[in-house]
Amino acid sequence: MASSIGYINTSSSPTSSSASGAAGQSLDQADFLQLLVTQMSSQDPLNPESDTDFAAQLAQFSSLQESQDMQSDLQNIQATGLIGQNVTVAPSGGGSNITGVVTSVQIASGTPDIIVNNQPYTLSQLTAVTPAVTTTPSSGTPPTSTP
Repeated sequence: MASSIGYINTSSSPTSSSASGAAGQSLDQADFLQLLVTQMSSQDPLNPESDTDFAAQLAQFSSLQESQDMQSDLQNIQATGLIGQNVTVAPSGGGSNITGVVTSVQIASGTPDIIVNNQPYTLSQLTAVTPAVTTTPSSGTPPTSTP
C-alpha cells in the first residue's frame, strides 16, 4: 500500500509544497477524493490496488474528519464553560495582559472567541482562569440545628 503513494506526488514543485506547509497542510474531503482518484488512475495495471485498501483509506479519512469535528466541538464547549469566569488574556498586539470576566462567546468560522471587556479574544490568548467570586445571600438569621 505504501508503494502506491509514490505515484501521486510526481508533478508538485518544491515551492507549492513549501507554501502549503506554511499554511498548515490541512486536507478536506475534496482534497482526499482528488488524491484517491489520482492514486487510482496512476496505479500499476498489472498490480492494481485492492478495493479493501481504498475502503480502509476512506475509513481512515472519515475517522480523521470526525476527530477534527470533535476537537472543534470541544473548543466550543471549553469556551462556553468560561462564561462568568475571571480570565487573563494577552492582547494580540502586545502590551500588558487584560483581566476581566468572560461575558459571552462568539463563534466565527467554527472558531470560538471569548468576549472580555467587550473585546474578542481567541482561546490561545488565554493565560489564566480564576473562578468568579460568588456570594450567597444571607437571610440575616444564622442557621439552626435541630436536636
